[in-house]
Amino acid sequence: MKQLEFHKYQGTGNDFIIIDNRSLIFDKTNNKNIAKFCDRRFGIGADGLILLENHPTVDFRMVYYNSDGNESSMCGNGGRCISAFAKLLGVVDKKAEFEAIDGMHHVEFEVDGTVRLQMQNISHIESFKTHLFLDTGSPHHVELVEHIEEFDVKTNGSKIRYGAPYNQAGSNVNFVKPIGDNRFAVRTYERGVEDETLSCGTGVTAVALAMHKSGQTSSNEITLQTQGGELQISFSANEDGSYSDIWLIGPAEFVYKGVIEW
Repeated sequence: MKQLEFHKYQGTGNDFIIIDNRSLIFDKTNNKNIAKFCDRRFGIGADGLILLENHPTVDFRMVYYNSDGNESSMCGNGGRCISAFAKLLGVVDKKAEFEAIDGMHHVEFEVDGTVRLQMQNISHIESFKTHLFLDTGSPHHVELVEHIEEFDVKTNGSKIRYGAPYNQAGSNVNFVKPIGDNRFAVRTYERGVEDETLSCGTGVTAVALAMHKSGQTSSNEITLQTQGGELQISFSANEDGSYSDIWLIGPAEFVYKGVIEW
C-alpha cells in the first residue's frame, strides 16, 4: 500500500486536495483513484485535486483534476489555493509565476492572506438574447435571473451544460443577480463536478466581464457574492472590446493535512 501526504485548501468554499508532486510519485493515470479521493462520502471530499510540479522556467506547474477524476481546464480558486500551498512549502515568497493548462499566471500575496491571481486576457465575449458566453480559462455561460436565492441551480444548470450549443464538451453555467452598482450575486453549476459549487474563480471572472460588457456596470472593480463568500475582480476594458490586466482576488485558506493510502 502506498502513502502520500496531502493538504486541503479552500477558497470561498471551493475546496481542493493539493499534493506536492515535484518527485512525480503520484499516479496521474488512475482517474478512478482521483475521483475516489474527491468523493465526499467515500474519500476525502473536494471539488478537485491539484498537483504541484516542477517547471523548468517558472516557480511551479499546476495540474488540475475535477472531482470526476478527469484533468480539466483552468480553475481560478484552485490557482489561488495552490499558490498559497507553494508559499507554505517555501517554493515562492511574496510573488509567484506558474503554468496551468491555459498558460502562465502571475500571483501576488497580501499580508492579510488575500491571494491575487492574474487571469488570461479576454479578446471576445459572445452576446446572445438570453445570455453571454466567454472563456476565462474555462468556458462559461452567464445568465441573469431574478430570484437567485430560490433558483434550482443544479436542474437548470445541467440542462444548459449538456444542451445546444455546448453538448458533450459542456460549459460551466453561472446565474447572476445585480445587488449593487458594482456588486453581483453569483451561483455556479460546474461541469466535471456536475453540481453547484460554493464558488468558482473562472466563473466570477466571467460574470464580472460579462456584466461590464452588457452594461450592467461601468466599474472595472467588481465584487461577486458567491455562496461561499466574496471575491473581487479588477480589469482594464480596452477600446476594441477586449479585456486585459484581469485579477481574481480573494482568500485561500489551509484547512487540514493528512495521508492518502491506496
